[in-house]
Amino acid sequence: MKTSSLKRIDVVAGLICRDGRLLACQRHENSVFPLKWEFPGGKRQNAESHSEALRRELKEELGIEASEFSQVYQSEHVYADGLWVCLCFFKVPKYEGQITNFVFQQIRWVQPADLAGLDFLDGDRPLVAKLIESGGNDFLW
Repeated sequence: MKTSSLKRIDVVAGLICRDGRLLACQRHENSVFPLKWEFPGGKRQNAESHSEALRRELKEELGIEASEFSQVYQSEHVYADGLWVCLCFFKVPKYEGQITNFVFQQIRWVQPADLAGLDFLDGDRPLVAKLIESGGNDFLW
């Protein structure tokens, strides 16, 4: 499939760490890709920068203000329906506020090795594999 015929979206996601664990979020049963797991984040809107999108998405989804973050991984994935997703993942070691689940079916703190037991979105799987392989060391700590 030629990329010119695809619908491209830019997505940001936060790798939020606490006590050696990552926050994983399960999409709601009524959403696109129901009950798949992902890292919190979402689509970049209009002229928004990646960092502005990350801040907005984490506030909307979890009620937190990202106070420190850095990009650690980037990938692209083309879904069968022709959706071309360009993903930017950010390590978020510091944030303000208490994490509250506003949009997900459930959220869970997991060790990197335990990510293998969750059914992640296809676009997230390359990073998930690297996190499992490295124990998170190359990306998180």
